[in-house]
Amino acid sequence: MAIRVRPLTDEERRTIENLAHSRTAPVRQVERAKMIWLAAQDVRVPAIAHQVGVHEQTVRDWIKRFNAQGLAGLQDRPRPGKPPAYTADEHSEVIATALSNPLALEQPFASWTLDRLQVYLNEHKGIGIKRSRIGELLLAEGLRWRTQETWFSQKAQLDTSTAKPDRPLDPDFAEKRGPSKPSTRPRLRIV
Repeated sequence: MAIRVRPLTDEERRTIENLAHSRTAPVRQVERAKMIWLAAQDVRVPAIAHQVGVHEQTVRDWIKRFNAQGLAGLQDRPRPGKPPAYTADEHSEVIATALSNPLALEQPFASWTLDRLQVYLNEHKGIGIKRSRIGELLLAEGLRWRTQETWFSQKAQLDTSTAKPDRPLDPDFAEKRGPSKPSTRPRLRIV
């Protein structure tokens, strides 16, 4: 038995025709409106499916749903699943904090690590977020993250013109670093 769309009211006919020919409406709604529009013009389900590029059962399902619910039936229903763990405001707070200077937030260090960022967000902002999730958010924003702090060389410590103003200079840097060692062993020459 062939499925048919119920008779359309004038308002439904105008809305569906406009939506079926729209270039700015969401693609799913345009596709569904085309199915109903073609069905209202007595086009058969296999031809509608071929023209729209969907399976025949999909066309039948949307016609049944439209017949039962009208225009509201063409809208997306809420989908099941776990709600997002963090709000958009919390996401933006994580990014803003990561891009801020820790010294400006009265922290005793000059650069963030993921662990420091997690502790700060948990204690000061009240955002219970894991270290791994912070890393995912930063990567999604296109930010590269350091795994450890960088050290200034002795020359940079002595030459204050090249040191960055947001990082304090350590006068005992050379002593703390210890004596320099070559990174590669000398090659033994055979004579």
